[in-house]
Amino acid sequence: MNTQFWVIQTFNGISYGALLFLVGSGLSLIFGVMRIVNLAHGSYFLLGGYVALSVIWATGSWVLAIPVAAVSIAILGLAMERVFLRPLGFDPLRQVLLTVGFAYLFQQAALDIWTGNPFDIDPPEQLTRSVVVDGLHLPVYRIFMIGVALAIGLSLWLVMEKTRLGATIRATVDDAQMARGVGINTSLISTLIFGLGAFLAALGGVIGGAFLGVYPGLDFEMLPIAFAVVIIGGMGSLGGAAIGALIVGLADNFGKALFPEVSYFTLYAPMALILAVRPTGLFGRE
Repeated sequence: MNTQFWVIQTFNGISYGALLFLVGSGLSLIFGVMRIVNLAHGSYFLLGGYVALSVIWATGSWVLAIPVAAVSIAILGLAMERVFLRPLGFDPLRQVLLTVGFAYLFQQAALDIWTGNPFDIDPPEQLTRSVVVDGLHLPVYRIFMIGVALAIGLSLWLVMEKTRLGATIRATVDDAQMARGVGINTSLISTLIFGLGAFLAALGGVIGGAFLGVYPGLDFEMLPIAFAVVIIGGMGSLGGAAIGALIVGLADNFGKALFPEVSYFTLYAPMALILAVRPTGLFGRE
């Protein structure tokens, strides 16, 4: 295999990892702050894609579809957290049962509203081209995906590390009881983080719609991959989510290219190995 093969597969793996970061970072923050295992997180990804399609069909604007879909699903996430999850407290079994129930409800609603046909989200023509770098044809859309993930990651890092809001979020992650003791409104922080997680997942659904398509079952395909990202990186860590997404993206891409018969093994083997060595993930707290 020549050098071109390795460069192209690495580029493809990084661009897929960029998409996974959008999904995994929100899931990681939700668990880190609220200790909620949200099995409806993949549904936010799917619904984001479907809402974006509806906006595009109604207005013809792909640019408008991105914020409308992300904000709409963020509001849905906020309502779900406030009305249904908050009264449950911190009972993991009830959380799992409720969120998986919502995942099936959302899937059925998507079938009823948007039918079971697969759709593609068509980005603007400028993003459907390729650029030639040293003889390699690199799709502009994959470069765009990497750019979006970098911008979102940098923005989240600046907020988390350089602002008062970020300090209160980190305090809530580290010790919610102590944070409440010093006057931090952990209830509001939890709601904001849940909404942010839904926003990021829906954003991933819009951007991934041109890459993966939008179809019934995509939510349950993305969910275990997102959990692999979070488990590898460590719950509640943005840096961990970024590294986990990169590892999973590269493992998935090279696994399918080199060992298609055992591609699932190459995808989840890094997760099993890291859990064996470091059960809290690469950047998780001991």
